[in-house]
Amino acid sequence: MATAAFNLALINPSTFILPKSPNPTKLRVCTLRCSSATTNAVPGLSERPWKTSDARLVLEDGSIWRAKSFGASGTQVGEVVFNTSLTGYQEILTDPSYAGQFVLMTNPHIGNTGVNFDDEESKQCFLGGLVIRSISISTSNWRCAETLGDYLAERNIMGIYDVDTRAITRRLRQDGSLVGVLSTEESKTDEELLEMSRSWDIVGVDLISGVSCKEPYEWVDKTNSEWEFNYSGRDGEAFHVVAYDFGIKHNILRRLASHGCKITVVPSTWPASEILKRKPDGVLFSNGPGDPSAVPYAVETVKEILGKVPVFGICMGHQLLGQALGGKTFKMKFGHHGGNHPVRNLRSGHVEISAQNHNYAVDPASLPEGVEVTHVNLNDGSCAGLAYPAQNIMSLQYHPEASPGPRDSDYAFGEFIKLMKKVKVNA
Repeated sequence: MATAAFNLALINPSTFILPKSPNPTKLRVCTLRCSSATTNAVPGLSERPWKTSDARLVLEDGSIWRAKSFGASGTQVGEVVFNTSLTGYQEILTDPSYAGQFVLMTNPHIGNTGVNFDDEESKQCFLGGLVIRSISISTSNWRCAETLGDYLAERNIMGIYDVDTRAITRRLRQDGSLVGVLSTEESKTDEELLEMSRSWDIVGVDLISGVSCKEPYEWVDKTNSEWEFNYSGRDGEAFHVVAYDFGIKHNILRRLASHGCKITVVPSTWPASEILKRKPDGVLFSNGPGDPSAVPYAVETVKEILGKVPVFGICMGHQLLGQALGGKTFKMKFGHHGGNHPVRNLRSGHVEISAQNHNYAVDPASLPEGVEVTHVNLNDGSCAGLAYPAQNIMSLQYHPEASPGPRDSDYAFGEFIKLMKKVKVNA
């Protein structure tokens, strides 16, 4: 690349002195002569000192968003959802409930605290990609182990930045969640990427089987003493809880262990008969990704357990409980994703700020008599919690363990303990 050099020559420099009089009658001026010369570029110095756009996000509505890439390269398809959390991007990256999705962060600045290996919610990243406005050029946190970009590259997760996340969020709110394609491959045309986005669908796909554990295991880790909170109401009595792994977050297990529970985690396809042989004090149906209607085997498992042991459903577990009780679930327009959703506890009247991550909800009008709606999302009035006292059932659509998010709803683990204790005493 050729560059142009400009020579500036000052004619009669003495005339550049400004007159002393505040009201001059004659102004002296200076004359500049400019000339240019073309020279050959020095190798290595002709490149721009900033990254140029090398990635595209193509949405199924036909919109094309140019961006810059970080993390892994390639082409990936997924459902685009936006998350309104201000912090906690590492917990979001490792939440299995985001399998098959691109997560767009509405908070514009991401990556400033780097990543560490204590905040992971699972052993790997399951999401398809990360979409952000601005990536931090430096990290500043005493717990930081590596940068966000390096972390994603090592796990083969794509990321893009320098894209108008506000405009995309407005589009998702108006039109609903959209399928998109992330690509850094220049060989693929916009038309090819658009066709990929329009030929892929997340509805009706079993995503649970890809994130669940393969064999049962015992969980023993409690919440780290440095981060522990809310000791009230614990009497030291231990309860055995079997947790179905539909994509379970580690902090759900840590919170149960901190409440004194002995926990056995089992795969999503584990037979109910095997669970009942263990005679647990309670069963937890965990969070997980995708469409609850796409996993009828899980619904049947829930049906076989209901009424035989106290159960607690969280997120996907809540939706599966709704279906097992005879209710229906539906896909929301753009779902709930973030750590700042207000929920009203209808029993106490209290309002909780909650962490949520789901695209489906239970239709309360479809539930049978005796099932109580205990919590309501105050943004849209959707069902956020259920109880069926006759069968010792409780559930929440959101995440009482938060991570990331506020701790307003941690009391739910204590309520599950009380439910198991009540049944055990009356047995």
